[in-house]
Amino acid sequence: MDWSAEIVASLWWILKCLAITAVVFGAAMFALIKSTTWGQQFWSMAAGFLSPKRSIKPLLFFVFIVTLTLLEVRISLIHSNWYNAMYASLEAFDQQVFWQQMLIFCFIAAAAVTNALLTYYAEQRFSINWIEWLNKNLLDKWLANRAYYKTQQIFNEVDNPDQRIQQDVQAYVRTSLSLATGVISAVTSIISFTLLLWTLSGPMTLLGVEIPHMMVFLVFIYVLFATVIAFWLGRPLINLNFANEKLNANYRYSLIRVKEYAESIAFYAGEKAEKNLLYRQFNHVIGNMWAIVFRTLKFSGFNLIITQISVVFPLIIQVGRYFNKQINLGDLMQTMQVFSRLHGNLSYFRNVYDTFAEYQATLNRLTGFENAIKQSAAANVTQVRHHDSDVIFHDLTVKSPAGKTLISNLNLTLPQGSRLLIQGKSGLGKTTLLRTAAGLWSYSDGAISRPDDALFLSQKPYLPQGRLSDALYYPQIAPDENDAAATKQAQDLLERVQLGHLAARLHEPNDWTRVLSLGEQQRLAFARLLLHRPTVAFLDEASASLDEGLEDAMYRLLADALPNTTIISVGHRSTLLAHHEIRLEILEGQQWQVQKV
Repeated sequence: MDWSAEIVASLWWILKCLAITAVVFGAAMFALIKSTTWGQQFWSMAAGFLSPKRSIKPLLFFVFIVTLTLLEVRISLIHSNWYNAMYASLEAFDQQVFWQQMLIFCFIAAAAVTNALLTYYAEQRFSINWIEWLNKNLLDKWLANRAYYKTQQIFNEVDNPDQRIQQDVQAYVRTSLSLATGVISAVTSIISFTLLLWTLSGPMTLLGVEIPHMMVFLVFIYVLFATVIAFWLGRPLINLNFANEKLNANYRYSLIRVKEYAESIAFYAGEKAEKNLLYRQFNHVIGNMWAIVFRTLKFSGFNLIITQISVVFPLIIQVGRYFNKQINLGDLMQTMQVFSRLHGNLSYFRNVYDTFAEYQATLNRLTGFENAIKQSAAANVTQVRHHDSDVIFHDLTVKSPAGKTLISNLNLTLPQGSRLLIQGKSGLGKTTLLRTAAGLWSYSDGAISRPDDALFLSQKPYLPQGRLSDALYYPQIAPDENDAAATKQAQDLLERVQLGHLAARLHEPNDWTRVLSLGEQQRLAFARLLLHRPTVAFLDEASASLDEGLEDAMYRLLADALPNTTIISVGHRSTLLAHHEIRLEILEGQQWQVQKV
């Protein structure tokens, strides 16, 4: 063999295959995106990353990966021809040719190893770049417009967003690339090795009719039959894999809740109830696992049988020609090697079915998550407008998720510096009114005007991970601990809200939600309010865990330190009336009334 000519021929072969692949693969993807649900799901997640308008680099990198994939096929074809020549030299007892073939093998192996390493690097770099982009894209959407809150309030089926963002993104990207390169490699190999097997196979007489190149037809019929049966056996794995991810995630979440609410569970001595719930969820996990096991036994068992039969199938067909000396040992061994490669590539679509089943489940979770984010952004019909100083409720109607009207046509104007106390029986919509003012509630209509510089304090304050200073400055970034002026200001604030005993621990990292009592957490939230000095503050039972003396001290502190801040409080205690000028009472039957204190 003229190896310099072979190199030129191989380069030309790769270029032709690359051009054909670009046209065929592009047309196939277009057809799948237009005609299949999973194709549309794939493109909805991939379009932004692969769009040339954003950057041409991902497409060029994918072309490079496809080129390496085609190079692997070409090396396999060269290796097949080497296989023939090597075994022919053994049959002829030609030692010189044998060692020449060993030398040639070194070059083939070096090319194969280099290509494999380059392919691995290229695929990993492409995948990491895609994961990085998709993670940022989903994270930005999830945190924008408070979708992280709205999706859980509106769409209960959107479970475990952590899994969808972290785990499913990686699975989607890596499987998408694996399937794309796998299909290209399989189809290119099928065509190339079919042509090679065509030259190696001979005629066969069937029912008195001589059929030329019969082995080629037999391998296609054999694999087609096996693929149809395998698809039928493997189809239930799609739903089973989807359920597996969901059930395991729910079980993990329940375990985490036991850790988060350990004190409450311990006070209630609720171990029996928690154990019952955990066992019930775990039993669902195990039941689904067994369903996957039994289905996989059928699916994998069938595939293993088909694979074992394929080992001797070409030998049985070709051995007659070998014994009749129509072909030599090299031809026979090459036939077995080519048949094996062709069978493997034809079986790719059958063998990858369980992977594709998991892939569809991943697509369903990711697109369901993204669709929920989009719908949550469009769900709110209440207009929250900007106003430089005042808070204005204009024809505001608030409803429950079931459609029951809680508050009807609320009209109220609060000039800057006003103090409003919202009271009423539980369940009439007091907290829901604050959610609406924050733009979090979707079951409402009308309009709200307020300053953008607003701060909301809930009954159970949120304390982020990290230092105590991080919790104090939240949602802003805490200054560096070497900033002496900022540290002094923060310690003074802790003193003012009667948390002076924590001043020395300001820069200590800890799980402060567990370290501090709920009363201390609420006082820390008041310090946060004093630090940020918003134009309007919404307090939802923000002092409920304080005794009346501490509550009085905190509200007096707000009056002295933030006289121009509009305070809107929700609370049940009558002692709160002394710190507010206006009282909005939510009544039954959609009614409300406003009175001066």
